[in-house]
This record gives sequence, C-alpha cells and structure tokens, in this order.
Amino acid sequence: MDTLSHISLSVSDLKISSKFYDSVLSCIGLNRVYSGPTASGWGPTDTEEKFAIKKRVNKVATPSAGFHLAFHAKTRDEVHTFYTAALESGGKDNGSPGPRPKYGSDYYAAFVIDPDGYELEVKLYSSK
Repeated sequence: MDTLSHISLSVSDLKISSKFYDSVLSCIGLNRVYSGPTASGWGPTDTEEKFAIKKRVNKVATPSAGFHLAFHAKTRDEVHTFYTAALESGGKDNGSPGPRPKYGSDYYAAFVIDPDGYELEVKLYSSK
C-alpha cells in the first residue's frame, strides 16, 4: 500500500498547467482522471488520483528552495521522454537525463521546472 494518497499544487493558469502535466505525466503512465473549472487530477486508473493541480486566484507562491516533487519512471526511455515533453510543453531545464552517482550508483534522473516554477524530478525506479 502506498503511504501517500495524493498531492496537490496551486497553479496560476489551469489550462497551461493541465496541458503541461498531460504531456509529462502520460510519459510515466498517469492520465487525467478528472478536470473542472478549478482543478485537474491525474492517476494510474480512472478512479485513483495521485496528483492534482488547483487554480488559485491569488498569486501562486512556489515552495522555498529545496522543495521538489519526484515522479517514478519505469525505464530510462521514460526519463528522457518526460524531460523532452516538459521542455516542449513550456517547462525549463533543471538537469538533463543521466546518471546521478552522488545520489546512488544506480540513480538515473532528469530535472525540470514547470510553468509556475515548481521543481520536478523524474527518476528511474529501482526496487533494489
């Protein structure tokens, strides 16, 4: 059983952010499970939300330095596809795909920044 049920982030433009997250999350097997005028959510099945974004009327304040949200990928190709999709959908580079030996001998990841400034990581999941 997963310990974390889901996480939600506030965004300044729901349409732009929904398009961004549709693009990147589909690369790792998460699809949009709902959308409405103030929120969108993604999950591995039609009934299981793992990640959501919510439109905020006030200015979006991204978390302080050190916060980032990490997603699992099943393959290195998924890491690369997520990274490429992020850059093509309005994200910014924050570390291209590759090994990260300072985090572990089999750590392979990429880092991007979403349209609101949230730092995202996609890493190859290893069950070791």
